[in-house]
Amino acid sequence: MFKFLHAADIHLDSPLHKLDHYEGAPVEEIRQATRRAFENLINLAIAEKVAFVLLAGDLYDGDWKDYNTGLYFASQMSKLRKAGIPVYIIAGNHDAASKITKTLKLPEGVKIFSADTPETVQVDELDVAIHGQSFASPSVTKDLSSGYPYAIEGCFNIGMLHTCVTGMEGHEPYAPCTLDGLQSRDYDYWALGHVHKHEVLLETPLIIFPGNIQGRHIRETGPKGCMLVTVDERMRPYADFRPLDVIRWFDLEIDVSTAETGYDVVAMIEGHLERLLEENPELPLVVRLKIVGDSMAHNELAADMERWTSEFRSAAGDLGGGKIWIERVKLHTEPPIEMMESMSEPMTELIQYLDELQADPELLRTLVDIEDLRKKLPGELMEGEDAVRLDDADWLAGVLEEVQPMLIHRLLKEEGSK
Repeated sequence: MFKFLHAADIHLDSPLHKLDHYEGAPVEEIRQATRRAFENLINLAIAEKVAFVLLAGDLYDGDWKDYNTGLYFASQMSKLRKAGIPVYIIAGNHDAASKITKTLKLPEGVKIFSADTPETVQVDELDVAIHGQSFASPSVTKDLSSGYPYAIEGCFNIGMLHTCVTGMEGHEPYAPCTLDGLQSRDYDYWALGHVHKHEVLLETPLIIFPGNIQGRHIRETGPKGCMLVTVDERMRPYADFRPLDVIRWFDLEIDVSTAETGYDVVAMIEGHLERLLEENPELPLVVRLKIVGDSMAHNELAADMERWTSEFRSAAGDLGGGKIWIERVKLHTEPPIEMMESMSEPMTELIQYLDELQADPELLRTLVDIEDLRKKLPGELMEGEDAVRLDDADWLAGVLEEVQPMLIHRLLKEEGSK
C-alpha cells in the first residue's frame, strides 16, 4: 500500500483581482494565499508520508516579473526532497508562457515531463508507471493523450494530463480528449489539470480534476485543494479530497421576499453569513451577495444601494470579527406584485421591454453603440476579471438585470411626485 498527492493549477503568486480597490478588503491575506495554500500542500505530503506528489500543470501564472516565484518554489521542493518525496510535474498552458521557468534549475527529486513527446517514469520499488507530457506552447489544441503509451503490465499506471477533456465552461479548449480515449490506455488513475473545479469524471478508472488549490476570485468558489490517493495491496486507488485553501470565496443568493424593510434584509443576510461561518470556522471568507425576490424592501434598497451595501458590510464585520467580508452586492429584487399592478401603463410597458431585452441578449447588443462607448471608457475598465465586456451580449444582459431595480425605483419615485 502507498499514497500520493495529486494537485494542479497552483498559479503561484497569481495577481490580486482588483480587491485592493475596495475599502476593508483582506488584501494581504489574498496576496499571499497561493503561497500559503501551496505550503499546506507540502505539509500535507510530509504529514501523510506520501510516496510522491503529482502536479498536473499550471504551477505558475504565466511569466514572472523576477526569479522570486521560482526561488520560492525551489525552497518548497527542498522540503520534500529532505522528506524523501519526489515530485512529478507536467507544464500547463500558463507554465509554457514563462521564459524564466525554462531556465531555473530545480532541486533533485523534481521531474518535469518533456513537451516533445509523452514520457514514462517508472518507480520500481512501488511498481508504478507515471506517463505524462508537458505543454510546449501556451496553446495546445491537439489531443496529447492519443500519443500516450498503453499501460505497462504489472504496474499501477498513472496518466498526467493538462486538458479540457471534451470542453469545460470557462476554460480554454486545450489538449481536448475523450473519456473513451483515456480509458483506452488502460491506466489505473488519470491525474488531470486545467479545470479549476474539483470533479470526478469517472470512477473506473479514476479520472479526476482536483481543481485549483486556492480560489482567486468570485468564480472560484467553495473549498479548494488536492486529492490524497491511497492505493491498496490489490492496486486499487481510493481518492480523498483534502482542502488546502486559506481564504474561501462564496457566491450567495438570498431571497428577501418576506422582508419589509432594509433592516429586515440585514437580519436575513446575517443569518446566512452566520451559517457560512459555522460551516467554515477556520478560514477568512469573501462573499458576493445576490439579493432577489419580490419584496416590500425593494424601494428602500434601490433608493440608496451604496448605503445598504455599507450596512451589509458593517453587519458582516461585526458578525465575523474580520473573518468574513462582502466583496460585492447585486440587487435583483422587484416591488411586490400589488405594487406593480398599481403602476401606470407606460411603466408596465417599460418593465416588460426591459425583461424582453434580458431574455434576448443579442437584441440588447444591437441597441448599444459599442465603439462609441469603448472610446469613452478608461482603459483600466476594459481589463481584468471584472472588465467591461461590451461585445458580450450575456454580460450586457447581466448589467441590465443589475441596474433595472434602481431604474424602476427612480422612475416610480418621479411618477409619484407628479
